[in-house]
Amino acid sequence: MPEGDTVHQAARRLHTALAGHTVTRSDLRVPKLATVDLTGRTVLNVTPRGKHLLTRFEGGLTLHSHLRMDGSWKLYAPGERWSGGPGHQIRAILGTAERTAVGYRLPVLELLRTADEDKAVGHLGPDLLGPDWDPELALANLLAAPERPLGEALLDQRNLAGVGNVFKSEICFLLGVTPWLPVGELPAETAARVPALSKKLLEANRDRPSRTTTGHDRPGQRLYVYGRAPRPCLRCGTPIRKGEQGDGSRSRPTYWCPTCQQGPTP
Repeated sequence: MPEGDTVHQAARRLHTALAGHTVTRSDLRVPKLATVDLTGRTVLNVTPRGKHLLTRFEGGLTLHSHLRMDGSWKLYAPGERWSGGPGHQIRAILGTAERTAVGYRLPVLELLRTADEDKAVGHLGPDLLGPDWDPELALANLLAAPERPLGEALLDQRNLAGVGNVFKSEICFLLGVTPWLPVGELPAETAARVPALSKKLLEANRDRPSRTTTGHDRPGQRLYVYGRAPRPCLRCGTPIRKGEQGDGSRSRPTYWCPTCQQGPTP
């Protein structure tokens, strides 16, 4: 599931493959972009912003995409078989003489003036993996709604950009509180740890092929709680539990240890 670390990796792969090269094939398969042709334009860079991708072209144009739950960008060499999904799931094709980038299942795809990128990403809070990271602002954003459950606040990209459902559960475990604990009920010293801990976890995984929060690479031991119900907690042995928690738009599976984490539960 794409989160800030995997989006950062995707941006780096796309940037390495496309930046500085001229587009020789352009096919944007969404109705509002059906007539757009980027052929002949040079790709300037591919930049991540939270969980968003900004592909910038000469002439002041930016292709904005968001992977949401299961979108992806795949890269292929000339003649290589495309294997990212059936053809009807392809939403974008950007080809150069050396590589072709294919966007599958992209729920968000729009073309903007580069000068207008804030229309797409200006609402985001400080980016955990970006040059605009500001831990004090991130903490202030989180504390601005003290009645809100911590898990929901972490998923709200307006507070800090990059945390997804996996990291949400793992951050709450490492803080020793449940995702349903209102932000305002966090002890002050615990609340102060949230920005730095979030950044530490994403930075530790920005270059890793397999995400881990425990430091272990063995299957089943890479994460403390996410996806592990009803297996025993790696710390105390209590069976991990699973519930549902919304993020303001949809409910998502949420995991916690009833012994190691304090606070309300479903």
